[in-house]
Amino acid sequence: MNKGDLIDKIAKDTGLTKVQSAAALDATLKGVQSGLKKEKDRVTLVGFGTFTVSKRSARKGRNPKTGKEIKIAAKKVVRFKAGKGLAEKVAK
Repeated sequence: MNKGDLIDKIAKDTGLTKVQSAAALDATLKGVQSGLKKEKDRVTLVGFGTFTVSKRSARKGRNPKTGKEIKIAAKKVVRFKAGKGLAEKVAK
């Protein structure tokens, strides 16, 4: 399922137009992004899951083409842990 399919599903399930559904989805995604960036580095949607930001430390890696050792910079990454409700639905 891609974003367009999800918008169609939201429109069908809620009775909203596709434009309204797209706006609602975009607002939700922006809310998650800003929550991860500005606030507590955690967004929890009960029954669905939790998005968190974790820090990945700098490390050494290898260029697969040349085999030369390279430095990989430290960075923040987003992680997702499925909630109980989502995990149960997927397991069925």
